[in-house]
Amino acid sequence: MESVPGINRRRLVGWGGLAAAGAAAGVPLVGAGPGHAAPASTDPVALFAPEPSGHERIPPDTRPGGAYDRYVAKLAAQDRFSGVVLLSHRGRTVLSRSYGMADREKGIRNHEGVAVNLGSAVKPFSAVAVLQLAQRNKLRLSDTVGTYLTGFATEIAEQVTIHHLLTSTAGLNHPEMDLRRVFHSREEVHEFYQQWSRQARLEAAPGTRVDNSGAVFAIAAQIVEAVSGTTYWDYVHEHIFGRCGMTGSAFYTRPQWLTDEHIAHSYMTLEDGSRVDAVRNLDKGSPSPYEPGKNPGRNFIDYAGDGGFATAPDLVRFAHALRDCTVLDRPYVDLLCGAKIPQGKGKDGGPPPAHPSFMAYAMPAKLINGHWVYGRGGANPGSVANWHIYPATGWVSVILGNYDSLPVQDIIQQEMQAILGQD
Repeated sequence: MESVPGINRRRLVGWGGLAAAGAAAGVPLVGAGPGHAAPASTDPVALFAPEPSGHERIPPDTRPGGAYDRYVAKLAAQDRFSGVVLLSHRGRTVLSRSYGMADREKGIRNHEGVAVNLGSAVKPFSAVAVLQLAQRNKLRLSDTVGTYLTGFATEIAEQVTIHHLLTSTAGLNHPEMDLRRVFHSREEVHEFYQQWSRQARLEAAPGTRVDNSGAVFAIAAQIVEAVSGTTYWDYVHEHIFGRCGMTGSAFYTRPQWLTDEHIAHSYMTLEDGSRVDAVRNLDKGSPSPYEPGKNPGRNFIDYAGDGGFATAPDLVRFAHALRDCTVLDRPYVDLLCGAKIPQGKGKDGGPPPAHPSFMAYAMPAKLINGHWVYGRGGANPGSVANWHIYPATGWVSVILGNYDSLPVQDIIQQEMQAILGQD
């Protein structure tokens, strides 16, 4: 997960803890419609709220003109927010707001159907892909990396399981990347991640701690490819985006990013505080001290753990596909979202979580004021994304920004105040 100005790595981990591939080159982006999803199942999964028996009161702070709406509008007026926020309750859009420009050069404004780069918020799709194969008895979560892949260090091949990968407890230390490298094809990206992930080394006993190695999602994606016989991008496009009706979401290529008017450009903050279009300025890089010089536009196409694109309504559709068992059978939805590994103080010395926090599969799960909250946050230079599922009450929230210096934690706090009515 990339850290960006104003959002350090420690804060990003905590923010992601508040929460729950794509198309082949050439697949067009279709503008998504209003933020609605399929009607709820009459027998929804236990983790998710049953349908209401009568009229339910919508908290006033979540409505148009409410406190949350006013807060985001104020940020946008100060040029501190550009993007889309959406609140959905039981499949009905309660609030949808779009601010700023998706493409300044072409004069295209942000709107609900605009797809934004997700950063690490894309990672749960890896877990869903693996669990789909597990429920078809194509793999077992206890299988080790070496069951399906070759070329890894012996201790990784024999000790690290798929469960460890999905809970980020593999104990891996991934090698540094050349962040200034510009990729030119899907094949080049695919080959790079195969080679890069095989340079990972074991630095802690698997299962003993939560880590932040991006290599675990690259490895999980390669297992999906080995078992399914197709690329990770094509598998997720067909079996996740397709099943969920996520017509505006994919792992788009750089040529598509440059030409498709429904993909928001990422406006990266430079050291002098100015913003630059990342995809049109590959020579520019982020001043972030954690991954200095990174520019997401240099990737020809994003891989499993750091990127891809989604619209806000599509992320709502994904949440409701989980509720309705469209994308996974009921026991595997429970398995995806269930709390597994307690999260304490991070290895970077960060403070312990303010609320009971656990790793689920590829996403954190927290208890906030007695409510489970699932989802995932992510960032790349020029973009920020966060999506939350409040399963007991039927709320889904999405924040997609094409600035990287926005106060996302403050927005999330306002969101939770609006939905839960408490700090």
